[in-house]
Order: sequence, then structure tokens, then C-alpha cells
Amino acid sequence: MASRMVLVGCVLLLAALLQGATAVTYTVGDSLGWTTPPGGAIAYSTWANQHTFRVGDNLFFNWTGNHNVAEVSSETDYDNCNQKNVEMTLGSPEVNVPLTTKKDYYYICTVASHCSLGQKVKISVKSASGSPTSSTNSTASSLAVGSFSAVLFSIVIAFLH
Repeated sequence: MASRMVLVGCVLLLAALLQGATAVTYTVGDSLGWTTPPGGAIAYSTWANQHTFRVGDNLFFNWTGNHNVAEVSSETDYDNCNQKNVEMTLGSPEVNVPLTTKKDYYYICTVASHCSLGQKVKISVKSASGSPTSSTNSTASSLAVGSFSAVLFSIVIAFLH
């Protein structure tokens, strides 16, 4: 009987931990990727406005050709494509950036005139609580965690009877 209770406790703990594991990795620009957008900056601002970014999520910058990802320190630097106050620059064509703080992040490409042509994105990050929105990745992740939790709960109920 004691071993049964330990097993039930472990299953419930695992289910609780998985329920909180909903961090999402967003591919910046989705299928467009990280490039000089044909329509200008509206492409990335529209993309960013379709998502709710939370602490613990990740941004995946994926590109081909000559680009980079630079985080600038202020909205003014972002708006003006100012490269003098760059906090970090990442030059590899597949970059995963963790969103660790509730704040606005500003990313630009510092290659040639790419930023002024619209290769920049502002990411507003909210606290970790709540659920992500409008992402195929986040929907699939949430469904998987919810389904797994339901199966575990069913096993526990069946085991107790």
C-alpha cells in the first residue's frame, strides 16, 4: 500500500511539473525567417504582434546569406537602427535567444542597410504565467502536455480502484 502511494505521488508530481513546462520557441518571422523583408519593417512587427512572448520562451533566428542578430539597448536605438549601443551580436545563421526577463527586447541586423530596410523586431515579454497564443509550436506543445497530463490522471484513477 505504501509503495502504491509513493507511485501515485510520483505520477502526480510529474504531471504537475509537465503542466508548468510550456516554454515556447518562436521562429522569428515564421516561414520568412530572419531576412530583409520584402514589405519593410511591418513584416516583423505584424509577426511579433501575433504572439504573446513570456519569460522562459525562446526566439529562434534562422537565416541564409549575410545577416546577424544584434540586441540594442533602447527603443530609440531600435527606431534609428543605431549600432553604437549594441548589447550583443550573434553571427551564426541559427541562433536561439532565451527570453529571461519581463521587458522589451530590440533586435536588428547590423549588416549594411538591412535594419533600415526593415530587418528588425521588437519583442515585448510578459511574465511567465499564462498561456502562449497564436503559434503552431505553442499549440502543439500545450496539447501534448495537456494530453499527457490527462493520461497520467487516468492511470492514477485506474490504479486507485
